[in-house]
Amino acid sequence: MPSLRQIRYFLTVADLGGFTPAARQLFIAQPALSRQIAQLEEEIGFTLFRREARGVRLTAAGEQFRSRVVDLEKSLMTAVEESRQLERGESGVLRLMHSSSVPVDRLMPAIRRFAETAPRARIDLDRLSSEQQISEIAAGKADLGIIRLPVLRRDPAVRLEELPAERLWAALPESHRLAGRPSLTLADLADEPFVAAVHRERGGLARRVADLCLARGFVPRLALAISRKTSMLTLVANGFGIAIVPAGMIPLGGRSVSFVSLSDDDATAGSALVTPLDRTPLAQRFIDLLLASESAW
Repeated sequence: MPSLRQIRYFLTVADLGGFTPAARQLFIAQPALSRQIAQLEEEIGFTLFRREARGVRLTAAGEQFRSRVVDLEKSLMTAVEESRQLERGESGVLRLMHSSSVPVDRLMPAIRRFAETAPRARIDLDRLSSEQQISEIAAGKADLGIIRLPVLRRDPAVRLEELPAERLWAALPESHRLAGRPSLTLADLADEPFVAAVHRERGGLARRVADLCLARGFVPRLALAISRKTSMLTLVANGFGIAIVPAGMIPLGGRSVSFVSLSDDDATAGSALVTPLDRTPLAQRFIDLLLASESAW
């Protein structure tokens, strides 16, 4: 197989039309250059140049060969640079997932900073449940997930890093009798219909809320319409019931939803980063930016 050095020598001779000027430009002795070209011709099995009195001229095969390799060194250097950028977390595609109770608005400061510091990179953003995120990452289909704890199933192929817990708030219709209170306890909500329900195979926010209610001796009563997504706030706004949400979801409520803080000491919800055991440079870059963003956490 021809070496890159031989290709460079060949192109220089072809461009300058002779061994003498090429040897001068390449800073090598002319006999050494001639030997390299001869070795290249032997390697590829055809003649590249016709030797003439005033220099050399490419054969038809040499012209064809030149047309195919003329950008080879440039392509190789481009490949090296692109790979270096990928290794430094400056290019490539970051496959990022988040739970519905971790709104994408909370991630925007880190996403904007990521776009500024790695303009050659791209984020592929998707919203999935916590358990689905773990499965996707374990299967190598995603680079980073931001899940809501608790999760019912874990996988040895993924790594979890817990984020600071958030305070929980009661989301009430604006006309609700409790909407004007400065604060509430979870026990105050024992008789209220909840617009979110626990999925039997998943953890997340709904399970955290159910666990907190069970610890106070009641099971959340389901409203006539329920949702496990951020659309639960639309149900609250339309008077179907109440919801317990982390502070990060408050901006999604709109004017028809009143938020009241919960005073219970344990009224918090945790979240976590999920990555493969070996994080990609792009994932680590985003994580560093996310953790540095005071507005997010």
